[in-house]
Amino acid sequence: LYALHDIKGGSYSHSMDKSITLPADEIFRNLENAKRFAIDIGGSLTKLAYYSTVQHKVAKVRSFDHTAKVGETEGEPLYEISMQEEVTARLHFIKFENAYIETCLDFIKDHLVNTETKVIKATGGGAHKFKDLIEKKLKLRVDKEDEMTCLIKGCNFVLRNIPHEAFVYVKHADSEFRFQNTHPDIFPYLLINIGSGVSIVKVESEDKFERVGGSSIGGGTFWGLGALLTKTKRFDELLQLASKGQHTSVDMLVKDIYGGSYGSLGLTGDLIASSFGKSATADNEFSKEDMAKSLLHMISNDIGQLACLYARLHNLTRVYFGGFFIRGHPVRPTHPGEVQALFLRHEGYLGTIGAFLKGAEEDNPNQYSWGENYAGSSGLMSVSPDLNPMQRTRSGTFDMLEMDRLERQLVNLPLLQDPSSYIPDTVDLSEDALAREYWLYCFEEALDGVVKRAVASQPDLPEAAERAEKFRHKYRHKLQTLRQQPFAYGSLTVRSLLDTREHCLNEFNFPDPYSKIKQRENDIALKYFQKAIKSLEELSWEQRQFALVRGLLAGNVFDWGAKAVSDVLESDPEFGFEQAKRQLEERPWLVDAYDQWLERLKGPPHKCALFFVDNSGIDIILGVFPFIRELLCRGTEVVLASNSSPALNDVTNSELQILTQRIAAMDLVIQSAVKEDRLTLVQSGSSSPCLDLRSVLFPKHEFRLDKELAGVVRERHTDLVVIEGMGRAIHTNYYAMLSCESLKMAVIKNSWLADRLGGKLFSVVFKYEVTKRCQW
Repeated sequence: LYALHDIKGGSYSHSMDKSITLPADEIFRNLENAKRFAIDIGGSLTKLAYYSTVQHKVAKVRSFDHTAKVGETEGEPLYEISMQEEVTARLHFIKFENAYIETCLDFIKDHLVNTETKVIKATGGGAHKFKDLIEKKLKLRVDKEDEMTCLIKGCNFVLRNIPHEAFVYVKHADSEFRFQNTHPDIFPYLLINIGSGVSIVKVESEDKFERVGGSSIGGGTFWGLGALLTKTKRFDELLQLASKGQHTSVDMLVKDIYGGSYGSLGLTGDLIASSFGKSATADNEFSKEDMAKSLLHMISNDIGQLACLYARLHNLTRVYFGGFFIRGHPVRPTHPGEVQALFLRHEGYLGTIGAFLKGAEEDNPNQYSWGENYAGSSGLMSVSPDLNPMQRTRSGTFDMLEMDRLERQLVNLPLLQDPSSYIPDTVDLSEDALAREYWLYCFEEALDGVVKRAVASQPDLPEAAERAEKFRHKYRHKLQTLRQQPFAYGSLTVRSLLDTREHCLNEFNFPDPYSKIKQRENDIALKYFQKAIKSLEELSWEQRQFALVRGLLAGNVFDWGAKAVSDVLESDPEFGFEQAKRQLEERPWLVDAYDQWLERLKGPPHKCALFFVDNSGIDIILGVFPFIRELLCRGTEVVLASNSSPALNDVTNSELQILTQRIAAMDLVIQSAVKEDRLTLVQSGSSSPCLDLRSVLFPKHEFRLDKELAGVVRERHTDLVVIEGMGRAIHTNYYAMLSCESLKMAVIKNSWLADRLGGKLFSVVFKYEVTKRCQW
């Protein structure tokens, strides 16, 4: 499980129980639909990859015929909801110790149904050793691929598809791993691949790379010298010894020579002046632990110095370290600050990912975006030998990564001021222990309500209750893992907790637990739309602008993801739009830029407003539509971006299509805007209550076919972005810098968060920001 002992080319024997402690079908999932196998066999670990098609349920909405007059359809539901089967592609990657290889091959052979697969791509130093066994067990021809080519292909793939892939290791910190933003353009970079020796590779593009240097002093050196010094033959035992040692007992430091630091040369007193320097003059015996630690520092520092020098030579700042030897041990480059040791969360899979991609080139997998499936992935483990040993052995010796294919490629929103520095999440819970504990508790407390709504969303399926309990068990287990290892799936944030929950719900075929609630609330809110518009039109211009903003905020109160709100909505079904308005704090709000917004409205209209919408029902119908109707009347084109797939009670694109048609039938302003293509509906590419502006989709939608969101933004010369809701505007994007005007607004529906922000429950955030205008 991300152990530090994957030294390529080496081997050692185990006297260990070879039983699989997890049910095998939880490890090798969906084998009946598997094809395109690949395998990477190192000195101690085997990594297996395969592609499968996964059948799961999706919630579909279909509009009823409402060609009759409005009054004649009263009481009828707006649309029907049905559960349909859909097939998607999934990549599976499993890592296990070589001691298990025969057991695993037997299990795969017994469960493999797809006989069209004839070849298994193989890479790694140990592939030749197990070639005959693989061909005999699986009846597949082993096709060997170049190890370095596979490694680079795998590295490019994870950097391109997993946002929090790269991290810096910070020893003894509350969170050992500090995850880095991946630059939109991943090239060029330097890969320091540490096996028995070291290879240094300069990567310039997808297919252009060269080995620019290397060293014979690597993981094999640590293993060999360590065995001579300590008489310890196992690599992981050497690391265990090193973790308990004090290198200062063996190494000569600068202060041992000069009595302190050497200021004129910029050398601190605790810097190693000579590795093993004390052993030549000291009379005492040194412990195995201290010698192992000194050796570990010596080799790590040597590799770090080489990395720094090669990076300077080739003018590169991005340096990734591969191979498990160096992870968890501080690299000390000769010129601190110029080179940062970056590691990859899925480093162990690079070879097998690359081998798989080589075998799947005819399907062109790089034309798609892929996302990590948290429900089926086991996550990154701590490198500390003493941290949480129960978790380190939770599945015997198995580790899993699953990635699902997304419908179309995801791209950066063109309106990000600097995509390379954009961080969607407002708070990193990995580094904020108090916030982490609160939100983990909060999500665990909400589990009963989610299970209840999941079962209620499928009243005709008697097995729904059993599936819901399995969901409860899996998600609770994920929360427990994250409590121990906040870094398991990258930076821990409210967004990642929500996404993990959605993945687990989908895993057990609950694609839309809030579907019935959304349907009911949409039907109710539509009845009040015309009355709301009439009331607004009776106001003066200035009164109307404030009423529109207040209505938008009141609509945002109706969020079933907030416990304070869901408790009210369940206990008081009559709680409505006017009651929500009364819940809002009076001005001045917690964050209040309304006066600046009002002044801006007195100026020329915006060319185009991109609005990321939030909840169904009152929010979208009585809050958003009156607001965008006013923008349309001013001459501003509007693009409404909604979720591609369900999340909580957020409106989806398919639901918004039906709602827009219905509202257009009641209102001439909306009707003409739709006909004249001044109101456009697009998918955001998201299936989350939060919003990552690095990941917007190429969607299809009714009013503008085959136009991607990014293209619509450019084409329409968008100069205003509106982001609504706690998930999209508070938990994410609160500090996002856009290259045009932006409105971020939300009602704080969580007492703890409100208190931390200096407000109270139902405090208002209304943030209007002006940056340099886009030069389209």
